[in-house]
Amino acid sequence: MISNEKLNRINELSHKSKEQGLTEKEKEEQQELRQEYLKNVRKAFKNQLKGMKVVDPEGNDVTPKKLKRMQENEKKH
Repeated sequence: MISNEKLNRINELSHKSKEQGLTEKEKEEQQELRQEYLKNVRKAFKNQLKGMKVVDPEGNDVTPKKLKRMQENEKKH
């Protein structure tokens, strides 16, 4: 999880970018923070998927094979 401090900094840089522009150093910082944020979002989404089971209206498990393999691999580790 990304800290509130870093989220606040991402927002500060975004607002500053729209209002007056960023220095090269600030642009680099913004990119690094965005990449860290996206990495965390992807990880959280993947973890959420790993706990998912898809069931059709008749109650049959129709979870995609790729997701089942991912879930099985997670159990092994």
